[in-house]
Amino acid sequence: MKRRRPEIVGDELQKIISNIISNKLRDPRVPLMTSVTGVKMSSDLTHATVFVSVYGDDETKKGAMDAIEHAKGFIRYEAVQQINLRVAPELHFKLDTTLDEAKRMEALIAKTIEDDERRRKAREQDQEE
Repeated sequence: MKRRRPEIVGDELQKIISNIISNKLRDPRVPLMTSVTGVKMSSDLTHATVFVSVYGDDETKKGAMDAIEHAKGFIRYEAVQQINLRVAPELHFKLDTTLDEAKRMEALIAKTIEDDERRRKAREQDQEE
């Protein structure tokens, strides 16, 4: 299957922005466990939604996103220096909550299994009596 240009540019931009955030951005509010999980480009390549995952509590995540938002111009400038595009895309950063959702779902599944096991044992005890 043929890949479209926005996907190719998005993948390349993801690598570049990830490198910029981890190696060039020197803001103490951005923890080491910060990664770019994806970049979704608009079809005309003028806008890029950058999904960022931050490990930590809500305060750490908010601080990291504030720092990244504050450095948006620097990140955009550095990225354009490394990628050859006609127009520098406008960057929109969004917090990726996929890991938090996965943890929540995992906890719900574990609770459901535990409840089912408890009910099964209760039924077995009722049948013995």
